[in-house]
Amino acid sequence: MTSRSTLLHKAWYVFQKDLHQEFRTRYAINAIFLFAVTTLIVVSFSIGPAGLSAQVLSPLLWIIIFFSAMSGLSHIFVREEEQQTSDTLRLVAPANAIFLGKWLFNAVLLIGLEILIVPLYLIFMNLEVKNPGGFAAIILLGSLGVSTVATIIAAIISRASARGALFAVLSFPITLPILVSAIHGTGMAIAGRPMVEMMGDYQILFAFLVVIFTASVLLFEFIWII
Repeated sequence: MTSRSTLLHKAWYVFQKDLHQEFRTRYAINAIFLFAVTTLIVVSFSIGPAGLSAQVLSPLLWIIIFFSAMSGLSHIFVREEEQQTSDTLRLVAPANAIFLGKWLFNAVLLIGLEILIVPLYLIFMNLEVKNPGGFAAIILLGSLGVSTVATIIAAIISRASARGALFAVLSFPITLPILVSAIHGTGMAIAGRPMVEMMGDYQILFAFLVVIFTASVLLFEFIWII
């Protein structure tokens, strides 16, 4: 119990460090929010007043979320290498605490993005969600899955030269099951389908989140010490 409490405390310190550092530089915040807002405006002006079905609007929403995440979430580990603070971080915190703290930061950052972008998307697209509870649950589970994939892939590519290209290329195949289920579930929520019919998407998203999070925690120590 003591070791687990210590791990969580150190993970919280890592999260606070990254949060304070991000508010000083605002690199990831600016990259993610500017990309999302720009893409949202371009999409809304391109489509105009034309009414689109839920099968079209839900993929557009997740395209904005996914590529916004790809534009900034890798910075969580890249920054450590650029500022040459990774060795110090290895000394002061265990690998699992580092992963948990940085995963929490990415999850908070992405969910914060969605708190701003999703309502704007609904307004710009003149979209009414007929099952808001199911819609919010799908967005939350999908976001946690994307954040987990982004965190472990960011650790893998942090020392590579072509980081930006590698991050998106490696992340997309792994997040594809998340995106497929999230898009399908989002479309059903927009159309007002009951929670029972969306249960398959919830199960896929939750199972994938558990598997990828567990695998990331187990593998991160080997990635981090190399």
